[in-house]
Amino acid sequence: MTQTKKAPVIGVLAVQGAFIEHRRILESLGAKTFEIRQLSDLNRAPAETKSGKFPFDGLVLPGGESTVQGKLLKDLGLFEPLKKLIQDGLPVLGTCAGLILLAQKLSNDSNVYFGTLPVTVQRNAYGRQLGSFFAEQPFKGITNATDATIPMTFIRAPVVSSAGEGVEVLAEVDHKIVAVRYKNQLGITFHPELNKDTRIHQYFLKMIFSNFAIDG
Repeated sequence: MTQTKKAPVIGVLAVQGAFIEHRRILESLGAKTFEIRQLSDLNRAPAETKSGKFPFDGLVLPGGESTVQGKLLKDLGLFEPLKKLIQDGLPVLGTCAGLILLAQKLSNDSNVYFGTLPVTVQRNAYGRQLGSFFAEQPFKGITNATDATIPMTFIRAPVVSSAGEGVEVLAEVDHKIVAVRYKNQLGITFHPELNKDTRIHQYFLKMIFSNFAIDG
């Protein structure tokens, strides 16, 4: 983005997990970020927000421990306000645990959190032996013939075991779905913030630009 364009303002959930890395990447791409730790933070976004509908332009739900994050969201009074923003169309990026929070159903867990993304997700899908691994695969909307793959770091990762109507599958590893998009929700099973490659975050920023008719 050039200096003449106002930067989008993105809230990063910071109650637990790898939120600092997301902030660093987004700010390196020209976005403004702030941490969401308590309810009052939702109204403390920088004044340059582009959206007239929302208090900020995008939301990141980072990796970490989904059970802990879900409990903290409810204890801190953040759960319902964030769910309402997502339901109303605020662009959101959920990575690993963040995807679990968004999922409509968990195949191996009775808990459902925001439930706004019509997918079924299996937690810790690779088991202990493949708890962490690295892959490079194509990503729809990002890679092409000359730049064929993106790096993917998986840490005790979930997989999307089924995708509902209207869900676009963006990436797979060994025939398992690892990235999806549904309207303004982007769900990733791996950790793009742990690699130097910034294209996932660029893709998310383009979602925000498109949502608010910003020339990104």
